[in-house]
Amino acid sequence: MKKRLMKISIRRIKAISKKEIRQLLRDVRMLGVIFLFPIFLLIVFGYAINFDVRHVKIAVYDLDKSSLSRSFIRELVSSEYFDLVNYIENKNQIEKFLDENIVQCVVVIPENFSRNVYSNKEVKIQYLIDGVQGNTANLIMNYVSVATANLSKNITEEFLARKGINYYIPIQLETRYWFNPDLNSTRFLLPGLIGMILILVAVVTISLSIVREKEKSTIEQLNVSSLSVIELLIGKIIPYVIIAFINASIILFAGYIFFDIIVKGSFFWLLICTLVFLSASLGMGIIVSVIADSMQVAFQIGTLISLLPSLLLSGFVFPIESMPVFIQIITNITPTKFYIICLRSILLKGAGIENYWQQLLYMILFSVISVSIAARAYIKKMS
Repeated sequence: MKKRLMKISIRRIKAISKKEIRQLLRDVRMLGVIFLFPIFLLIVFGYAINFDVRHVKIAVYDLDKSSLSRSFIRELVSSEYFDLVNYIENKNQIEKFLDENIVQCVVVIPENFSRNVYSNKEVKIQYLIDGVQGNTANLIMNYVSVATANLSKNITEEFLARKGINYYIPIQLETRYWFNPDLNSTRFLLPGLIGMILILVAVVTISLSIVREKEKSTIEQLNVSSLSVIELLIGKIIPYVIIAFINASIILFAGYIFFDIIVKGSFFWLLICTLVFLSASLGMGIIVSVIADSMQVAFQIGTLISLLPSLLLSGFVFPIESMPVFIQIITNITPTKFYIICLRSILLKGAGIENYWQQLLYMILFSVISVSIAARAYIKKMS
């Protein structure tokens, strides 16, 4: 019995793969899910998940009403970061504007602003920022701080120029952002999105494929045939590995078309990392197929174990370094965490294997363990 379960014939594997491909080609809805769903997710998530803050709605409470205060406001709203919603006429309106989310920030310019500035007196501009969304509030604070510093610099330059003194700063800060010069958050998120889509599609499709055989009772015909379990699993997996690679290529092409993401590193190592990652994902899918007895249950479990850990624990959105140590240990349950590091190194940095070999090793280990567990569980169930 054990020998029958473990024997391998290329001819029989090829036959199972051909049968699986024929079934897939006949199932138009499944093909739509496999090839169109990832593109849909990529476009929706790529445009929807964005940490950049643009067009912050502001209101101005200008108690000075001088040419200097008006010039400052014009400069503030001339960038794409701020949109002037309205001028506030009295103090009571400030609370109303913030409470009703009419604006995210109120700029309060004090009385005698212009006169005090030109009298060399210290002046404070007050920014009242809606702090409900902490990250957005921090970004707004950074934007207004830079705008205020620029105003202060311009006034100082004008003052010194009138005195005949050249303005200079002894030590200047020069910052250059590597790999993502314009700090585009979509560029940072896209590798995580690719990993999440690939694992979701791989786990769900392979589990649905095997469970469908259970529902149609065709799995029993396969079990009583001369086909071994290993041959059955390999024959089932091969079409989905090919599909996953086609999906990965389509996603990368769509990433280039929609988000200008190019592969800076080695295609060879990208291929190896993706192959190992898919092996781990398909192993998880087979485990799901052993647990579930209906396609509905398989879909729910597959989505749960692939999507949630990839979204929350992989570093796709939330930095792992900022999580508690206990949660950091738990993050190792998903191979997406390590695949994302490989993808970011290859796609964005163009880095070599020496920078992500540990992540590749972990994925190989994860793949061996998940496929071994899946095969043993499947063999045990069939026996």
